Amino acid sequence: MDQFKNIDNLYFIGIGGIGMSALARYFHALGKRVSGYDKTSTPLTQTLVQEGIKVVYKDEIESVPHNFLERENTLIVYTPAIPKDHKQYNYFIQQEFQLKKRAVVLGMITQGIYTLAVAGTHGKTTTTAILGHLLKETGAKVTAFLGGISEDIQSNLILKGNEVMVVEADEFDRSFLKLSPNIAAITSMDADHLDIYGVPEKLIESFEEFAALVPKDGTLFVKNGLPLDGKTIGIEDNADYSAKNIKVKNGTYHFDLITPTIIIPDFKFNLPGKHNLLNAITALAIAIQYGSPTNELARALYSFKGVKRRFTYRLKSEDRILIDDYAHHPAEIAAVHQAVREMHPGKKVLAIFQPHLFSRTKDFAEDFAISLSKFDEVRILDIYPARELPMEGVTSAWLLEKIQNPNKKLISKEQIIAEVDASESTVVVMMGAGDIGEEILKVEKHLKDEN
Repeated sequence: MDQFKNIDNLYFIGIGGIGMSALARYFHALGKRVSGYDKTSTPLTQTLVQEGIKVVYKDEIESVPHNFLERENTLIVYTPAIPKDHKQYNYFIQQEFQLKKRAVVLGMITQGIYTLAVAGTHGKTTTTAILGHLLKETGAKVTAFLGGISEDIQSNLILKGNEVMVVEADEFDRSFLKLSPNIAAITSMDADHLDIYGVPEKLIESFEEFAALVPKDGTLFVKNGLPLDGKTIGIEDNADYSAKNIKVKNGTYHFDLITPTIIIPDFKFNLPGKHNLLNAITALAIAIQYGSPTNELARALYSFKGVKRRFTYRLKSEDRILIDDYAHHPAEIAAVHQAVREMHPGKKVLAIFQPHLFSRTKDFAEDFAISLSKFDEVRILDIYPARELPMEGVTSAWLLEKIQNPNKKLISKEQIIAEVDASESTVVVMMGAGDIGEEILKVEKHLKDEN
């Protein structure tokens, strides 16, 4: 941490982002002065304020607290998602402040500390959260930076010491290439972020570069079937680490863990879906490789409650089930569908989906249509633009036309509750990475008030 010893103040541009807020919490816990800007107030920024971190919402220099305008002892941390015409960002550049991307700062923190990093286009957030939980529960002195809010600690940061770091290795903007992992895992390499990479081949090259960061005395774990050399992870197959004898009892997975040297019996895991089970196997493999006591891992895994907006049950009654999921890629939607059908066989399912980014909708329109068509009823919201401007011809109506399901409709946010009330489906799944999470809270309140 010597590289931060002369830094008293850290100002985060985009502090409400999941990765940025974890860093803000980390430095705040170290006793640094921390503040930041974000575009809108959210439950996450409100929590940061409650924890003593000042957040401003106006992009004006006058909004920046006075201490953070002292150039000599202030570090500006920014996310690559901010617009290039951002006033505060450009002011700090013009005044020659020290500015660093979030990924660079995370890389600096992990330098010299034994680091466990989880990468992948899907699964990395849940895997990282499970891994951090396993280490915390089995006594490791661990700091973990999570890409989601753990239900166990209601935070995206675990602070139990600095002997080992757990980090989510994000492929967006090639951020994960700033890390120095001793043990790493790659959960998936499906095409995504083509607005950054252009073509899938460039994304795969980036994962190969990440894999090459693992030193010769380290370990790389990969999902069985990926074109990378490493110890393999699978389910009911010949992978180095695999779940066998899988049974589902009352919504809980029961399985035995096969490793290269031993079989560890009697694991229980409460998150639905084979994709989540694979995430658990990956986290267990890393924990075992790190040296976690194997006789305590089953207890630790069973106590894991999950990650917010990763197949989160908002309501679970006999006549209505409401599920909240961050799925914003066709493969993730397909995984949610598999989990719903496995956990709630025979029940009709209404899917409400908010597409995220014009570029992603355009690049994967056919695959989105295939994965969404599998649900009994489909409702599509307008595309959430995030950092993008609209693209001509790329709309939710255009996507809806491609969905091969007669029970489909384009709706507004204001129509969601009425559509849920009118639906004959027992299970309602609301998916997306935009602001649909705020709409889910309204639906949850409405359904609970009805009951």
